[in-house]
Amino acid sequence: MKTIALVAKHGKREAVTLAQKLKRKYPRLTFLAEAHLASRLGWRPTADLELGRRADLVVVLGGDGTLIQAARLLRGRAVPILGVNLGSLGFMTEVPVEGLFPFFDRAVRGKARIESRMKLSCRLLRGGRVLVEDEVLNEVVINKSALARIADHETWLGDDLVALFKSDGVIFSTPTGSTAYSLSAGGPIVHPQVDCVVVTPICPHALTQRPLVVPAHQVLRTTLKSEVSDVYLTMDGKTGHPLETGDRIEVQRSKNRVHVVRNDELEYFGILREKLHWGER
Repeated sequence: MKTIALVAKHGKREAVTLAQKLKRKYPRLTFLAEAHLASRLGWRPTADLELGRRADLVVVLGGDGTLIQAARLLRGRAVPILGVNLGSLGFMTEVPVEGLFPFFDRAVRGKARIESRMKLSCRLLRGGRVLVEDEVLNEVVINKSALARIADHETWLGDDLVALFKSDGVIFSTPTGSTAYSLSAGGPIVHPQVDCVVVTPICPHALTQRPLVVPAHQVLRTTLKSEVSDVYLTMDGKTGHPLETGDRIEVQRSKNRVHVVRNDELEYFGILREKLHWGER
């Protein structure tokens, strides 16, 4: 690996210091930095498209949100992401600051353990025309504003009707995203090596409408059936797209995956116990 892309959380002074140390310690490697980090380092800024196209390895200096941003920059390229935890939770950014250089050294030599994570592709269709198409690592969310009424979300899995969710919204989550918004809405925790989609209604009107885990290879389709305003489609927490009655959202497993450098000293349930106090009484 010769070209390293650095993606950092905005305003993190520690990220600037670590970027400087990496460049000094590895002078033979080419380091690229996104615009806001490059300006603080005094480097030439690299456009997002070029950053994702040229990188052999991405180093994330931040938290899980920053890692999700890095995955978007790669646009499906199978490039490993090494996440250094400068955030507060850090489910995916597993490498501690003090362990950066040993992990980085193994990664650039191709010796690091890499884990492949499933992504979802999402399309928003209106009148048969595709308005929005994107991929997510965590979740696709249909949600209403605080003052809007509950809406009807007719949801199908392949040719089978799942339910007419009368709810504040619906979350379609990957296993990686199962510990994010879906978990807060009552969804299950799913091991990241299980390829599936978690369907979680948000505040459903009927208590019988519970979260579901469905096969990843089938297409999920949800149509907004009710005449309501202020309903939005949001993908991985990015800017919401306003929805209209009759809009259809299609979700399915993406052919692209995210490749994350794993910390050999951590295991998944240990992370749950540390971050979520999993299993405590």
